[in-house]
Amino acid sequence: MKTDFLPEAFLKEMKGLLKDSYPDYLACFKEQPFAGLRANTLKISGEELRTLLPWKLSPVPWTPNGYYIEDPGSRPSLHPAYSAGLYYLQEPSAMAPAAVLPIEPGQRVLDLCAAPGGKSTQLAARLKGEGVLVSNDISPSRARGLLKNLEMTGASSICVTAEAPEKLEKQWSGWFDRILVDAPCSGEGMFRKEPEMVRDWKERGPSHYSPIQRNILLQAARMLRPGGMLLYSTCTFSAEEDEGSVSWLLENDSEMRLLFLDPNVVPGSAESEILPGTLRLFPHLLRGEGHYLALLQKSGDTRNQNISQISAADELPGILCENQEVWSFLSQIPLFADAGLRLRLMETGGPKGKGRGRDRRKERLSFEETQGEVYLLPKEMPAWHSLRFLRTGLHVGSLKEGRFEPSQALAMALKKEEYPLTWNLDFEDERVLRYLRGETLLLKDEEEEMEGWILVLAGGFPLGWARGKGKTLKNKYYPGWRRM
Repeated sequence: MKTDFLPEAFLKEMKGLLKDSYPDYLACFKEQPFAGLRANTLKISGEELRTLLPWKLSPVPWTPNGYYIEDPGSRPSLHPAYSAGLYYLQEPSAMAPAAVLPIEPGQRVLDLCAAPGGKSTQLAARLKGEGVLVSNDISPSRARGLLKNLEMTGASSICVTAEAPEKLEKQWSGWFDRILVDAPCSGEGMFRKEPEMVRDWKERGPSHYSPIQRNILLQAARMLRPGGMLLYSTCTFSAEEDEGSVSWLLENDSEMRLLFLDPNVVPGSAESEILPGTLRLFPHLLRGEGHYLALLQKSGDTRNQNISQISAADELPGILCENQEVWSFLSQIPLFADAGLRLRLMETGGPKGKGRGRDRRKERLSFEETQGEVYLLPKEMPAWHSLRFLRTGLHVGSLKEGRFEPSQALAMALKKEEYPLTWNLDFEDERVLRYLRGETLLLKDEEEEMEGWILVLAGGFPLGWARGKGKTLKNKYYPGWRRM
């Protein structure tokens, strides 16, 4: 690729930033961008995935379970393992922010600018189903794509919102242990991979984005608990947006301090000369596109106990669920059967703020039913009043004219041994593709008849539901996910 499409003002900036290595940066445009995928460890280990997939994969050094796809002609989005949520396709450098942010299972984590969801799916895997992940994007349409990607991974302890940071801060001040801000930016680090981003740079550029970034950072810092950590990242080289925005936050919030990031955490990265302790990822120094990383911490080490939330301590008398189909179905799944299914009337009406809902809590397990939709809530929920939620927890299923229908999200969250009625196909079986297209399927003569809700598997991993009646399986794969 030639570099004559790059703006002169940008090239001048890069020459001053890179000095002697500037020619190497220009030369990297002759190389193809790197493709990558990351194993979803909620379902499978990286090594298991490597043995399963037909392509040559090599490790991304800064991300456990991240891999370069070394076969140029491969089409990994078409493999059934992708539809089973076993991996997420992600540019290798974009894996770094969620890998560098220190995460422990059980923490409260916010991904503030989360769409399309690569970093959120990575954070969800690191939480291992414990704690809660709130994934937000200000755009409702982008947040819907974010929700799909999270549901494909099988993540259950999640909330997905579509709100401005200021509105979140009013509800959740001092609530989160960890926050990731992968801020909107001018995209200079992606010019090799996505040359069309140059047009936006010419129209708006760094001066448009830096005020947005600084406001987001300020709101994010306010949502951190004392001792909490914030990882700021961009995919630009602009000092105004990178070191400039971090320095601005440090000057305007005395509770925040910069933590030193060792370049060894991202092999091939360079420590910033402008703001030491922060990292720059350059495409001529590593196998990935351009990024910037800075880690900050809020002073203090005690959790704020005064934040409005739903907690396990909220124990109220329950009533037995009247719907026998809900009871019958969920009692087949060990997670739900162990807790029973007692629901209580909720006066608040749940996240959509309409009508009355029901929830159930025992040993920190909570169900909610709102307007016919049944959810398993995270063990620790933030307050949701007046916020635009796309999802709170795991969507378990729907009540339709007295019948219970399990959801696509529930199918993706289950393991094969967690549901008694399964139909397992080899990845190479042509019926897998037909299922993903939404076709009704017929069992072979040697296959036993099946009745009721069937969990359809490929290679032992859930794809979705079918409704069995004898030798016929009516396809219940979510229509919005079907292949054309």
